[in-house]
Amino acid sequence: MNLTKIAGKFFLPRQKEIERHYTEPEALQHEVLNYLISKGKQTEYGRNHLMGAVDNYEDFRDRLPICTYEDLKSDIDRMRHGDEDVLWPGQTRWYAKSSGTTNDKSKFIPISPEGLKNIHYKGGADVVALYLRNHPDSRIFDGKSLILGGSHSPNYDQNGSLVGDLSAILIENINPIVNFFRVPKKKTALLSDFEVKRDRIAKECMGKNVTNISGVPSWMLSVLVRILELSGKQHLEEVWPNLEVFFHGGITFTPYRNQYESLITSANMRYMETYNASEGFFGIQDDPSDKSMLLMLDYDVFYEFIPLEDIGSDNPHIVPLEAVELERNYAMVITTSCGLWRYMIGDTVKFTSKKPYKFLITGRTKYFINAFGEELIMDNAEKALAYACEHSGAQISEYTAAPVYMDMHAKCRHQWLIEFTKDPDSMDHFARLLDQKLQQINSDYEAKRSHDVTLQHLEVVKARQNLFNDWLKSKQKLGGQHKVPRLSNSRKNMEELLEMNQ
Repeated sequence: MNLTKIAGKFFLPRQKEIERHYTEPEALQHEVLNYLISKGKQTEYGRNHLMGAVDNYEDFRDRLPICTYEDLKSDIDRMRHGDEDVLWPGQTRWYAKSSGTTNDKSKFIPISPEGLKNIHYKGGADVVALYLRNHPDSRIFDGKSLILGGSHSPNYDQNGSLVGDLSAILIENINPIVNFFRVPKKKTALLSDFEVKRDRIAKECMGKNVTNISGVPSWMLSVLVRILELSGKQHLEEVWPNLEVFFHGGITFTPYRNQYESLITSANMRYMETYNASEGFFGIQDDPSDKSMLLMLDYDVFYEFIPLEDIGSDNPHIVPLEAVELERNYAMVITTSCGLWRYMIGDTVKFTSKKPYKFLITGRTKYFINAFGEELIMDNAEKALAYACEHSGAQISEYTAAPVYMDMHAKCRHQWLIEFTKDPDSMDHFARLLDQKLQQINSDYEAKRSHDVTLQHLEVVKARQNLFNDWLKSKQKLGGQHKVPRLSNSRKNMEELLEMNQ
């Protein structure tokens, strides 16, 4: 019996609905905006911003401000204490724990019942719908799905709300029918200790007929390496001969592709990218031959865009979807049924097509390292370096940091190249202080560093005097407003600097 062919019939209506993304995308967004405005009028936030008088996009744009997490934090804190009708009608019980801001170790993104159903679960279902549309020969429902969740199990926080990684929240609330098709067991999937969880996942899944895997590339690679270690096999198709697709997202896949292709040598293996975050589910790779993703327009998400050059200006030029230009970098602004109103998510995108609207993620609005899901931001780096200097007697003139991507043994780390004006009492001591402080102020970095399973202890390389000035001079960027890039997901600058440091 071909269970996939039977299950695939349930996705046919949705596959037909998705066609509107290609034929009338702007209409979909206007329908979403009207719905969100109708709900917003019922909230305290809506009343404070006179949303009752909003009838169209121009009114919406003029009455509601662009927001960051800091702008909404006090309202979200009240919601976590049980207040109703603050940013979204009713009470919101679930909050996705994400990496922190300048002032806090963690962010708590509200996940309303509507957002859970009409954004996050709808996105997951559409990934399958589009995959089956593109691959009618698929047999994914004839086996199991290995869905790799996050490292924070859902739990009550001190305010009485339920908090966890988004993936843990999704697993906790998923339709029980899905559990017939997924591994590992729910209890295993929600474990916080990744070292323990990785071993249990490997042992639970080795003897299963796994046909598809889903998760963040870095975490998944660590699990797959462990499965091969325990099984004694060289390639994953020897363990799971019917494995056919990896649904991946969260971080860029490019640095990992070669490693996956060496672990999974089957010519039939497929890869499909998704763009989902704590704040919402936004994009799906709808064409296997095109690395761009389809912007999903009929979820409870309304999109606006700020040209990258306008970020930080007092009067940025903000445009709705129909006004974007191709091949231009924009910061993405979202309004969602989770109560995020004109919220700057921090990601930058570039559109490659308008019929339909397809895009690539081009980066973040600020320097960052997010090679393994750690979301290390500039503020984290500055605070940790200051702490390490204070407690080791060091002084720093310049620095940069970049990831060392995983090798075949799933080993990786952050590499810091630092030019000292005064050396620390010990380089090892300085590195330990830096690593400890980063874990203290960034919960995602702390989770990835747990037990040295995926992200190992950071490495500090001492730079010779004037290295960074020499490098800037070689780029004809010495002086003026030019600055050394502090954090980067790419190793291009790091490799050039290391070469000059020899």
